[in-house]
Amino acid sequence: MSTEWDPFDPRFKADPYPVYEALVEEAPLYQSRYGPLLVSRYEDCITVLRHPAVSCDFRKSPDWSPEPGLSEDALLPSILNGDPPDHTRVRRLVSGAFTPRRVESLRPRMQQIVDRAFDRAVERGSMEAVAELAFPLPVLVICDLLGVPTDDLEQFKAWSSAIVRATDPNFALSPELVEQHAIAYNQLWVYFQDLIAERRGDLGDDLLSALLKVEQAGDRLSEPELMVNIILLLIAGHETTVNLIANGMLAFARYPSQFERLRNDPSLARSAVEEVLRFYPPVHLRPRVLLEDIPLSTGTAPAYSDTFLVFAAANRDPRQFEGPQIFDIGRANNRHLGFGFGAHFCVGAPLSRIEGEVVFEAMARRFSGIYLEQDPPAYKDNVSLPGVAALEVKFAP
Repeated sequence: MSTEWDPFDPRFKADPYPVYEALVEEAPLYQSRYGPLLVSRYEDCITVLRHPAVSCDFRKSPDWSPEPGLSEDALLPSILNGDPPDHTRVRRLVSGAFTPRRVESLRPRMQQIVDRAFDRAVERGSMEAVAELAFPLPVLVICDLLGVPTDDLEQFKAWSSAIVRATDPNFALSPELVEQHAIAYNQLWVYFQDLIAERRGDLGDDLLSALLKVEQAGDRLSEPELMVNIILLLIAGHETTVNLIANGMLAFARYPSQFERLRNDPSLARSAVEEVLRFYPPVHLRPRVLLEDIPLSTGTAPAYSDTFLVFAAANRDPRQFEGPQIFDIGRANNRHLGFGFGAHFCVGAPLSRIEGEVVFEAMARRFSGIYLEQDPPAYKDNVSLPGVAALEVKFAP
């Protein structure tokens, strides 16, 4: 391939899309020097995601070993990395919290948070969009939904950062990062153990209470299963949305004609969310365990190869998307992989979509322009979820 995939290259962090384009066109089945086999074309990603001999359960890999410092219970698969039938059962129990009606009922709360953040930005004339909006909005909302107190947002942020960092491929993880992950996960586990013990005696109408009622009714939901999935929902329920919101603000600053288009037609906010998810997806890589050789359009992915699907590359595959390098908030038939695909499609997608919609609508309603103080902005070190670390922006009234 003419351009090497090197996730540690500062140029790649600032703009990985030329490399992704090269992967799709020149090396759609790419054996990287760091170990992972990268699958980058849209059709091939769909094939892997649909294949019955592909697992999300990391424990089925011959190279898997228990992470030091974590209990056996903490290593149970969640709805993110479990397989049927357990995945099907637990997902059914959890997905009831994300019905369109319930998610839509949270819109006034979202609007209140967004309006307050933009009020402060108007007073100062600027905003650090990650710390002041992209992070607090989804974490406050998911805490409300789960029934988790919101007094410890900074602690949640620290735990989340350490846990998400460990979702990267093994080659990107130092012993120190693995240790930090185990410490953060164990601390969050204790936090939820205490919260669950407290909630058992005072059930409410939140998701945690609903799942406790299910457990008490004997619907085969064990407490360890409850714990790993509540932790997942807290972390995944805001981390990807942080990236969605920050990436959307970044895109509208870089493509002012599209922001003007949204200002003239606010009904485009919903399709704008989909285009941000395609163009700057929150998740770039997702692993899969191949239990047998998988034939793809460009070759065969060997069984038990260290395989990662490059969603960010597939989302710009010209075989699937017309003008894939163009940011177009009115794009039709936008079947991107920003939330995955199939049985493991993001269970919280309805919530994340409305959060993005509320932010983009409010921004278009209140401002005539958005401008970056620094481009490219600073990015997090994550390989799989390489979100913006900080985004200093100014707004034109």
